[in-house]
Amino acid sequence: MSTGTDPLAPLAQLPGVPDAVAEVRKAVDRLYGHRVMRRRAAEVTSESALRGARASAALAGADWPLEEVRRRSDFGADPEARTVGAALRIAAEAGQLLSIWRHSPLQVLARLHLLAVGDGDPAAGRPRRAGEGADELFPLELEPVESVEVDAADGPLPVLPPAPGAEEVAARLDQLSRLLVARAEGQGVGTPALVVASVVHGELLALRPFGTHNGVIARAAQRIVLIAEGLDPKSICPAEVGLAELGTAAYRRALAGYLAGTPDGMAAWIAHCGRALRLGVRESTAVCEAMQRGMV
Repeated sequence: MSTGTDPLAPLAQLPGVPDAVAEVRKAVDRLYGHRVMRRRAAEVTSESALRGARASAALAGADWPLEEVRRRSDFGADPEARTVGAALRIAAEAGQLLSIWRHSPLQVLARLHLLAVGDGDPAAGRPRRAGEGADELFPLELEPVESVEVDAADGPLPVLPPAPGAEEVAARLDQLSRLLVARAEGQGVGTPALVVASVVHGELLALRPFGTHNGVIARAAQRIVLIAEGLDPKSICPAEVGLAELGTAAYRRALAGYLAGTPDGMAAWIAHCGRALRLGVRESTAVCEAMQRGMV
């Protein structure tokens, strides 16, 4: 395949990326082959959405226990509750937007923002205008969980640059949309799903196209891409869980690599997204094991 046809193709050949792609594919295939998936796949999908939403909300500043998220029904009482509610609404609908995503990704992004803020917000579903800022991507520092080993990093955490202006955001969103629609039409289909999903995730975090909820929307878009590209068609691999388990410091450092745009930075970002996805597979494997033992 010509890289002129698919601008993402060179990313798949960066050092370490083929290994990350292969490891993700192996882990996902193993999960899909689990005995529980033969008869209870819908339940695994539902649980994955719940756990992914909880983790995405935690990364956005509302770190609630899973059972509290499961128990609550009112998500409008305070900012944290609204963040959790936004993540849950997005997770519930994201998988149903696949057909629209294939021909109009920007329409789906607008829908995700509307779900997050509600139709009473005058900015619902529209990108930032000139002069409008965007919320902090990492308002809460999450430490890595004890069962996850994170490489030690030298130096202070990188300071992420401000969100681009509205004109640049519009141009880059249009470019991203064209790329995704071309893939849906059969162009550039050789690039692995992990690479495509990582680029969509990173680009939306870089652009922060809306005033609020950009992190939750970027992670949901990654999940939609993984479904659309056929890697996780049943949406049972909550990469959001892995991102939270790896901690926000590692997330921030990896994103800084994406923003730098260097080969090493891009490779590190894709590898980070791949590791998060494998941790999401681990989470759903544990769910399957619990179901098999009759604990769920």
